[in-house]
Amino acid sequence: MKPEDERDLSPRRTATALGYDPEEDSAPKLLAKGRGELADRIIALAKKHNIPIREDRDLVALLSQLNLNQEIPPELYFTVAEILTFIYKANDQWKNSRNK
Repeated sequence: MKPEDERDLSPRRTATALGYDPEEDSAPKLLAKGRGELADRIIALAKKHNIPIREDRDLVALLSQLNLNQEIPPELYFTVAEILTFIYKANDQWKNSRNK
């Protein structure tokens, strides 16, 4: 183990995952969150299932403060709506490219 002053002090990778079922939920919910290896596993799982990934350190920091399965607060609705729009567009592009 490295002495305290020689450790890598860079921020560890952090990831969150949101889910939204308009028939069940009144707002998107935090489905997963993690740092380091767990963050890497969240990202790998998203990639495996072709779930678009968007990097936003500030938003991840805010979402990481929520409890799992907690709906996002109203203050984040606009930001998350922008991300959902990005994801829906990415999904449409992906589907259109597969149908050609």
